[in-house]
Amino acid sequence: MFAVYAQEPNQDKPLDSLVVGEREEPDVPDGWVRVAVRAASLNMHDIWTLRGVGIKPEQFPMILGCDGAGVLDDGTEVVLHSVINAPGWVGDDTLDPKRTLLTEKHQGTFADYVVVPARNVLPKPAGMSFAEAATMGTAWLTAYRMLFVKSGLRPGQTMLVQGASGGVSTALVQLGRAAGFRVWVTGRSEPKRALAERLGAHQTFETGARLPERVDAVFETVGKATWSHSLKSLKPGGIVVTSGATSGQDASAELQRVFFLQLRVAGSTMGTRDELADLLSYVELTGIRPQIGDELPMTEAAQGFANMLSGATAGKIVFTR
Repeated sequence: MFAVYAQEPNQDKPLDSLVVGEREEPDVPDGWVRVAVRAASLNMHDIWTLRGVGIKPEQFPMILGCDGAGVLDDGTEVVLHSVINAPGWVGDDTLDPKRTLLTEKHQGTFADYVVVPARNVLPKPAGMSFAEAATMGTAWLTAYRMLFVKSGLRPGQTMLVQGASGGVSTALVQLGRAAGFRVWVTGRSEPKRALAERLGAHQTFETGARLPERVDAVFETVGKATWSHSLKSLKPGGIVVTSGATSGQDASAELQRVFFLQLRVAGSTMGTRDELADLLSYVELTGIRPQIGDELPMTEAAQGFANMLSGATAGKIVFTR
């Protein structure tokens, strides 16, 4: 079958390991289902996989793609939940110590077919396209959990999103605006800030700019480049929710600021199957739709990877079949 995969880990030149070609069609174990992929979205996790981060060398070659949407053999249109739990796990899906994401142990979605446990498919809302649905399982689910499960924010409070144009950031803007939060966003360029405003941000600022007032919560996916600004932007008792560190993880903890102002730091990773179900209902009820920056045929995946690696994004990059 057709597939886009990582041939081997390459820390310094990840795109050199990217192959667009053929792989064997997967077997379907008992309790699993086969999904004919119609659309799958690109995530930073795919870049990390190419670099060999979070995956053992013996797992290569690995078909890339953490999430997607498609059709079961019986014709049912579905959205994928990308967190694969250990058999018999009970509790929060994201706390299972043996959990994996697609592409860490099991082959991913950038292919004609992907195989997942039966519990990992959810009905696709009828009014949502496959391309839109393909963004839900990773970027939008991550944003949903950060905002509604981890932050403790109430409607009317102020949130700051660091970074204006990435998949998680654009989802946070749209989800937050629809839920009644005052949404502020930082961005490195005027076009990126303008995009955030079109998606619902009440105000946008240059990266690192002094804000008119401190905020109740900051949402972080950038890491080292924005961490100090995030802590300085919080009200006493405020919270920073972090789900990534694209600019590097070795930021100063600024512990004196944290303990003196009683700031809270919360980590957040993906989300549970139930949270994905709630997210799909929320999107359907509100009518909001994800910002798709590029929609490319899967045969042109290399261009999408190059765009993400260079930062030339304006929302989610989605591949279609």
